[in-house]
Amino acid sequence: MTVLAERYKLPEEKQDKLQRAIRLEWLTIFFLITITIVMYLAMGSSQAMKTAWVEDVLSLIPPISFLVAMRYRNNPPTDRFPYGFRRAPLLSFMVAAVAILVLGLYLLYDAGKALLEQHHPTLAHFHLFGNSWDIWSGWVMIAALIYSVIPPVILGRMKLRLAPGLQEKTLFADANMNKADWMTAVAAGLGIVGVGFGFWWADSVAAAVISLDVIKDGVTNVKRATSDLLGQSPTDVKSGKQLGLADKLSEELGALQEVQDVGVRLREEGHVFSGEVFVVLSSSGDTARQVEHIRERATALDWRLHNLTVMPVTTLEK
Repeated sequence: MTVLAERYKLPEEKQDKLQRAIRLEWLTIFFLITITIVMYLAMGSSQAMKTAWVEDVLSLIPPISFLVAMRYRNNPPTDRFPYGFRRAPLLSFMVAAVAILVLGLYLLYDAGKALLEQHHPTLAHFHLFGNSWDIWSGWVMIAALIYSVIPPVILGRMKLRLAPGLQEKTLFADANMNKADWMTAVAAGLGIVGVGFGFWWADSVAAAVISLDVIKDGVTNVKRATSDLLGQSPTDVKSGKQLGLADKLSEELGALQEVQDVGVRLREEGHVFSGEVFVVLSSSGDTARQVEHIRERATALDWRLHNLTVMPVTTLEK
């Protein structure tokens, strides 16, 4: 069997940005590993710290999914997968979103259970350097929380600048999670301070607030991933609104001399858009050459257009 799918290559300037994004994801994984170690050592019996630690572990899923997708999406087409593996990022995006949602629901259950059981966390004091310094363990937890925020927030903002230009939704979701990490730290910090003032329930309430933020991320990303896998029309990475690219393509091709009428439908396949262009030709010349010209003009309109099929028809139903 002859595999007819096209190989796709990013424009050179996009390839440079993609390499930067990949480096940022590796840096994210490195810092998240150090953060999870620090948080684990500092969390003690605090429910809020435990939930914040689990969220930090969850934050590893999007960058790992992104890097795995980058590994497979450029694999050549095969007899079994003749369209190639362009949808690998969509699959990784769905896996990451579902994992975040499920674990967010579990964290909410765990926090609610601790609240109902009136779990009283113990934030003890310990001596540093013999008996010279008496330190409240809550300060150690807050210091760990501050460290858990700084690298993700910086890296998240850097990734947010790259994701829209690369049409990478997994990268965008990851960047948003990183950017919002400060809310987790604030919630957990308030819970710890509340316990310090004698409000035992503040710890579990903070854990519940953090879990709700995790659930929100999960629900938002599951919705987006589901729409992508269903083959929705191209949308903006930031807003989720339709780009109107099919209309632009129809207008561009409709102005060609050899085109009498045109209809376009597009769908997302990861960071590229594919679909069909139906044309009513205005002349009976070399059909193959006309179709190839139309296809070249179509793919030149936007770097994300790939693997378009141009189909000559006699009439169009609209």
